[in-house]
Amino acid sequence: MTKTLAVALALTLAPTLGLAMGCNYGKDQQAMSCAAGTTYDTNTKTCVATTG
Repeated sequence: MTKTLAVALALTLAPTLGLAMGCNYGKDQQAMSCAAGTTYDTNTKTCVATTG
């Protein structure tokens, strides 16, 4: 009986712990968009005017 309850508890908590560990997925990267006539400069990490 005790073993069955322990297994049931473990199976109940496993998805919860898995979601808690992965809650920051995809938040470390964000798309950068610049206004028309500018491009993103990776060195300065800002939008700069294009020449041409």
